[in-house]
Amino acid sequence: MKTRIEWTQATWNPTTGCSKISPGCRNCYAERMAKRLQAMGQPRYRNGFAVVAHEEILERPLSWHKPHMIFVNSMSDLFHEDLPLEFIRRVFDVMVRAKHHVFQILTKRARRLAELADRLPWPENVWMGVTVENADYTWRIDCLRQVPAAVRFVSLEPLLGPIDELPLQGVHWVIVGGESGPGARHMDPHWVRRIRDQCVPANVAFFFKQWGGVNKKATGRALDGRTWDEFPQAGAPDSILLS
Repeated sequence: MKTRIEWTQATWNPTTGCSKISPGCRNCYAERMAKRLQAMGQPRYRNGFAVVAHEEILERPLSWHKPHMIFVNSMSDLFHEDLPLEFIRRVFDVMVRAKHHVFQILTKRARRLAELADRLPWPENVWMGVTVENADYTWRIDCLRQVPAAVRFVSLEPLLGPIDELPLQGVHWVIVGGESGPGARHMDPHWVRRIRDQCVPANVAFFFKQWGGVNKKATGRALDGRTWDEFPQAGAPDSILLS
């Protein structure tokens, strides 16, 4: 499914639903969208935002013949505690077989990720990331470093506070974005510049997604007069064009 998320090309949701575990979850866009889809009668969201595995779309990426960069579970968390290891393995099996795509997985459940990492395959086309919303959650990056993924990335979205010392060892890519939509919390430009100024000398690709706010189109994506659309090159098939 095509998406407007700036750092990917498509989404694939073999599971939907999640639960809140940290401050970044407070205004969850996926929960908002799930409730809207439930009200519209969308069958995959008949249980609202409860965690559900969808067998019927598990192999969908195998039918997409054109190579894509695919965000896995934009409406869920693949490492949610309610998802059994067996199903997670089946998701990974599809990614292994669909080697013409790049799959981007993002989780807040970094401890479970680290616990399961050695029981999962890690082909070059699977990129693994964790979300870190403020300095209290940089420990998730320590868990991420235990994963033998070709690309390890950190999403600082929504960025809710300053991170003066971002641990970048073993990290290939950093995404930063402000919260958007109803109740969006403020992101200070100094927080963003501090992160960029740590990434550049460390040769870590830096992607600035948005300033956010209630109307994210109005606030835009420019940081100090330019856009930052850097991607890591490691692990990406040549057939997928990266900026």
